[in-house]
Amino acid sequence: MAAIRTQREIRQRAPWYLFGLLVLNFALMSYDARDPNTKQRKVRSIAQTIMYPVQRGASGAFNWVGGLFGNVGELRRAASENQQLRQQVDQMQSELRTTRERAAQAERLEQLFKLTSASEFKSVVAQVIARDPSMWFDSITIDKGRLAGVEVNMPVVTRGGIVGRVVSTSPLSAQVMLITDEKSGAGAVIGQLGSSALGSIKGMGENGLLEMRYVSGLEKVQPGDPVVTTGQDAIYPQGYKVGDVVEVRPGSATQAQVIHIRPSAGLDRLKEVAVLIYRAPEKVDSDQSLPNVEKKTK
Repeated sequence: MAAIRTQREIRQRAPWYLFGLLVLNFALMSYDARDPNTKQRKVRSIAQTIMYPVQRGASGAFNWVGGLFGNVGELRRAASENQQLRQQVDQMQSELRTTRERAAQAERLEQLFKLTSASEFKSVVAQVIARDPSMWFDSITIDKGRLAGVEVNMPVVTRGGIVGRVVSTSPLSAQVMLITDEKSGAGAVIGQLGSSALGSIKGMGENGLLEMRYVSGLEKVQPGDPVVTTGQDAIYPQGYKVGDVVEVRPGSATQAQVIHIRPSAGLDRLKEVAVLIYRAPEKVDSDQSLPNVEKKTK
C-alpha cells in the first residue's frame, strides 16, 4: 500500500522535478553564455542592468546626504570665519579710534605749547578730568593743583581763547569756573585793544553765551566782531580772545546796547587747558604815582 502511494507521489511530482531541472539547466546555460563582442557573461550584464537604477538611486541619496552634511559644515566654518572677521574689524576700528584720539590730543597739545611758548607768562598744562554743568554752576576740574603752582583766581585759557578762572584748589587738582557761568565776569573790548567799545562780559548760564554790558549805543557793533580781554578785571591778561559777537540789539546815546557773544575756546569739548601763572600787578596808590607828594598819614 505504501509502495503504491509512493509511486503515485513520484508521478505527481515528476513534472515539478523536470521543470526544476530545466530551470537549472537554463540558469547554467545563461550563466555560461557570453556576449560575442565583449566575451562577457550575459548574466553579469543583465545583473548590472537590473542593479543600475538601484545603484544610481543609492549613489544620488548618498551624495545628497553627504552634500547636506558638507554644506552644514561649510556654513559652520563660514560663520566662524565671519565672526573672526568681525572681531578683527572691531579691533581695527578700535585701534583707528585710539590712533585718531591720540593724533587729536597731540595736535591740541601742540597748539597749547605754541600758545604758552608765545605767551609772556609761565603756564601749567592740565587735562580736564571732570565737568559739572549744573543749573547753578558751570565748572570743570583739572588734574593740576597747588603742587604744580596753580592758585585761586589764575586764568585758564586754550588756543581758542579764555576758558575761566580757578576758584578752588587742592594739592593735585583744581576747580575752574567757566566764563559762561552766571557768576563769572571779565573786562573786554570789541575789536582791537585801544578801541572805545569797552564793556564787561558776564556768563548767561545754560545757553552757553556771554552778555557784554555797558557798551554805548553810539558804538558801531556788528555780528562777527571779535572780543578780547582788556586786563582791567585783574584776572585775565589783556589781548586774549573771548569770542565773537553773534547778536546785537542797538541802543542809544543814553541806553547801552545788548550784545551776545559766543566763546571761542570751545567750552563744550575741552580736553586740555593751560593755567597761566599770572597775577595782576598791584595798583599804585595815587599819592605814590605823583612826584613830590607826601604820603597821606593815617
